[in-house]
Amino acid sequence: MSYFGAASREPARAKGTRRRLACTTGAALLAVAAATLALSAPAGATSPATVTTGAAHEVGYASALLTGSLDPNGSDTSYYFQYGITRAYGGQSTIADAGAGTQTVKVALGVTGLQPLSVYHYRLVAVNAAGARFGADETLLTTKVPLSLAILASPDPVAFGDPVLVQGTLSGTGNGGRVVVLQSQAFPFTGPFQNLGNPEVTSATGSFAFPILGLAASTVYRVLTTSNPPVISPVVEESVAVRVSSHVARTRRHGFARIYGTVTPAEDGQQVGILRISHGRGVLVGGTFLRHLSAAGSSFSRVVPVRRGVYRVLVRIVGAAQVSSYGQPLLIG
Repeated sequence: MSYFGAASREPARAKGTRRRLACTTGAALLAVAAATLALSAPAGATSPATVTTGAAHEVGYASALLTGSLDPNGSDTSYYFQYGITRAYGGQSTIADAGAGTQTVKVALGVTGLQPLSVYHYRLVAVNAAGARFGADETLLTTKVPLSLAILASPDPVAFGDPVLVQGTLSGTGNGGRVVVLQSQAFPFTGPFQNLGNPEVTSATGSFAFPILGLAASTVYRVLTTSNPPVISPVVEESVAVRVSSHVARTRRHGFARIYGTVTPAEDGQQVGILRISHGRGVLVGGTFLRHLSAAGSSFSRVVPVRRGVYRVLVRIVGAAQVSSYGQPLLIG
């Protein structure tokens, strides 16, 4: 019994010894592996960047320049800014490289597409082998869109005595419900601008219109707000063309016709050209000068050689309050 009992106890002691040796050997191997990994890892690979969000500069109604600083801590580092109207951000700037230095560098990136008069949250983000690091949340307030005026006058040119419409839009933040004034300066455009008609109030979208009845001379217009300082539109010129009434009459000479008519207002001495329209172009067949008819108008008359086709009268105006104009087409059969 003692023999068999001793024999059975001996294998148990041997197995325990073998287990202790295996554990000791495994721990030693793990220690060696860890030391090997530590020696083979690049310096600074596990050092995260140090990040600080800075102030926003050049803040406008749609853009801003975001700034900050970071220390790559020896690891190649990229950076960008997150931004949005809440701390969830949602927007991101372009990505830039900060290098792999060991000193703090200042960084800046621009963002666009912002909304006017809005608070935006933003922060600087740096990314390297150790992962992403975030700067503190900062805010900026975009500016309002500056007011600006754009106008046009139509039709241009307008026939003497016909109505004109000056219309336009006031753009920018707070453009609705603003009082605007129309000013004019008539030919020869040497005097000061004068207020014309009654002020108008812009619509909710900033639009407005000034109707002008019976324009007699070429005029330049501008529109301005009543604010201090005022917002002033660019100047637009509305040209007034003389009104030409032309007619054709037969003559006793074969192949000739009399072209005659009147011009309003009176422009005595100005040139009159009689044109035959050929392939869309005017060919001069005769000419004359305007003669005095009355205080309100001038007249012209000229016998010219004709053939089948369409003819038009061109009254050429130089140095006057009106501009050149054509009469209606005349069909000669």
